[in-house]
Amino acid sequence: DHVSMGWSAARKLRRAVDGLTRVLAIEALTAARALDLRAPLAPSPATGAVRDTIREQVAGPGTDRHLAPEIEAAVVLASSGALVASAESVVGKLD
Repeated sequence: DHVSMGWSAARKLRRAVDGLTRVLAIEALTAARALDLRAPLAPSPATGAVRDTIREQVAGPGTDRHLAPEIEAAVVLASSGALVASAESVVGKLD
């Protein structure tokens, strides 16, 4: 009798990775907002590059608004690797 648990384990892993990507995207979005609020203090070059990449898709602090579209834009940036690529463009390959 053979019962394969591989398929359900792979689906569970996929959901976990998607959830982690969403959490990291929200963390990056929150950090970008915090950096904007700390102006004129400047972040490190890599952190600034990541913030600038986020700001290309998501507006900075402003009036109250629905955040779901901004979160989804940040999730797309995180899952595509754009945030890591922007940091690597400044500091070199991250291992």
